[in-house]
Amino acid sequence: MGDKNNARVLDKDGIKRVLKRIAHEIAEQNRGPEEVAVIGIKSRGAFLAERVAKDLGTIKKTEIPVGAIDITLYRDDLTEIAEQPVVHGTEIEFDITGKHIVLVDDVLFTGRTVRCALDELIDFGRPAQIQLAVLVDRGHRELPIRPDYIGKNVPTSTKECVEVRLEETDGVEEVVVTNEKKI
Repeated sequence: MGDKNNARVLDKDGIKRVLKRIAHEIAEQNRGPEEVAVIGIKSRGAFLAERVAKDLGTIKKTEIPVGAIDITLYRDDLTEIAEQPVVHGTEIEFDITGKHIVLVDDVLFTGRTVRCALDELIDFGRPAQIQLAVLVDRGHRELPIRPDYIGKNVPTSTKECVEVRLEETDGVEEVVVTNEKKI
């Protein structure tokens, strides 16, 4: 790591451990016959959702439906992020109506991404319940959104940036806090 501007808060084993714990907590909260499905917010939340669904399926001894949503068109800052935003598409191959949905994201910050995801999910049906699982909760909420499952609380300043790096997207597995705020 070596860079004095970065502080690693989770390594590969740490990420694996907290995702397994989250899966166990989800199983504990959803003990009954309800149908649970896991949906990740693209891009990193979708990869994390796959992992959580796999761990949850092992615990519950059943296959857990898993999907991914792209909130690009639901963002309230769409004109600020790009002139021509890239939409990656939503992949939900099952009916969410009546299911207990676990929405997964990598970092919870202001709550705006989750709000967008909730708006999009409701367009796909009416779930019985929506729960929120995040790998990192860094605080600084602007909206009244609270996660049900948290991998790690990481207190930060608003000038810092929490970067989740995954094998699938970055070739490395870690969570770091940097002093370089990204837009």
